[in-house]
Amino acid sequence: MGIKERFDLSGQVALVTGGARGIGRACAEGLAEFGADVAVADIREGNLHRTVAELADQYDARIEGIICDVTDAAAVSDMVAKVVDLFGKIDILVNSVGISIREDAEKMTEEQWHKVMDTNLTSTFLCCQAAGRRMIQQKRGAIINVASMSARIVNIPQNQLAYNASKAGMIQMSRSMAAEWAKHNVRVNTISPGSTLTDMTKAVPQYHDQWCELIPMKRMAAPEEMAGAVVYLASDAASYATGHDLIIDGGYTLW
Repeated sequence: MGIKERFDLSGQVALVTGGARGIGRACAEGLAEFGADVAVADIREGNLHRTVAELADQYDARIEGIICDVTDAAAVSDMVAKVVDLFGKIDILVNSVGISIREDAEKMTEEQWHKVMDTNLTSTFLCCQAAGRRMIQQKRGAIINVASMSARIVNIPQNQLAYNASKAGMIQMSRSMAAEWAKHNVRVNTISPGSTLTDMTKAVPQYHDQWCELIPMKRMAAPEEMAGAVVYLASDAASYATGHDLIIDGGYTLW
């Protein structure tokens, strides 16, 4: 099999959580472009229906939408079961759900802490576990979790300790799963985006100039610039890659 063929995802089934917008949508689009059938999961019903319709119109792939609160274990189990019912299997999982609460450490409430951890870290665990069980049975699977450069650096000027901690936890959790599931031919990797123009970052334009000054490439990323890494890690081109964190940050963590 040649390298080009290894990137082909035809016949594979992908589930993308948080797939209705931002990095999640870009990843869903990239997977569909390379031939995968895609289940797009999100809690935002309006955005979800729009995204599914647009991707189905653009790509020669089957696109299905699933409304799911990924912080709910029962809902996650039902989501994965529905993917298997619809498509017959699940080959690829991309977890792209995430929130950030910007608050000083001494002022953060327990409620705020748990909201970030539940949304970013616990949901990723639940989705990986539910999909991983199916992949172990299949003896094949690729999981890509969207972490952040914030797992390795402390962002400025905003204070966001819960977000940083949740993304660091995601990377180590993914490495642990990679070690446990390698014998089942289930690969688990992460990507760590830098400052990316999503709805979450567009809401705080007052930080953009300072962020860009700290980035060697002097600009923020577009969501689409994360999709290539996800396609690679999902494909047989990355068949020997597991437990890896791929940083895509315009060089931010070089300094």
